[in-house]
Amino acid sequence: MGVVERESLKPGDHIYSWRLAYAYSHHGIYVDKGNVIHFTRGEGQEIGTGTGLDHIIGSSVPQHPLDNPCPICGDESRSDGVISSCVDCFLSGGDLYRYEYGVTPAVFFAKARGGTCTLASSESEEQVIDRAFYFLRKGFGVYDVLKNNCEDFALCCKTGLQVIPTVNVGQSGQAASFQAAAGVILYVPLAFLARSSPLGYAGTSVVGLAASYGKYCVNRYINDIGVRQDVTRVVLEEQK
Repeated sequence: MGVVERESLKPGDHIYSWRLAYAYSHHGIYVDKGNVIHFTRGEGQEIGTGTGLDHIIGSSVPQHPLDNPCPICGDESRSDGVISSCVDCFLSGGDLYRYEYGVTPAVFFAKARGGTCTLASSESEEQVIDRAFYFLRKGFGVYDVLKNNCEDFALCCKTGLQVIPTVNVGQSGQAASFQAAAGVILYVPLAFLARSSPLGYAGTSVVGLAASYGKYCVNRYINDIGVRQDVTRVVLEEQK
């Protein structure tokens, strides 16, 4: 799905916007009247990843000066944790996209980049918004770029599911993509070692890259919240 118009948004939609020339995306739940609840690390617009990219991202994302907060959501535009802000602060100059739920495996694999869709189904609008406001009050734990990020937050709001915290990667599609892509990246220098034989290089590069891409797709699939088994259903304290 391409860029969507703000007027088409409905309460409970999982939305996202790309950052740093499509290097990663920031996710949140649209609630109503132009408000978005999202999980951030740093100052509001998801500035920071918890990695060495922080100094690049921090300098590339528009920010409100300390003496000039957002006229719509005020100081919330500079807070961290789970926050509520206006769509403009959420987008931080980027385009608006809607995350897709209940896609078929064919659609899932057709989208080579993770973090845009899931095989899992969304629960009702009321349940999604209820969870988003609950986490706004109670928090969503400590931000972790691989285990507990903004996409994990939005997926939990939409499905009511959360990956068991002892695993290496949460339910975030983009985190799974980054991890799976590492296998493809590591393969490239190995292919060059086969250059002693032109036929060996050609055969190794084609077959090896195809195998690496296949592994990438499989890793994305098995980490999707819609198929993995290492998940637990979140029970809000008010529901106990």
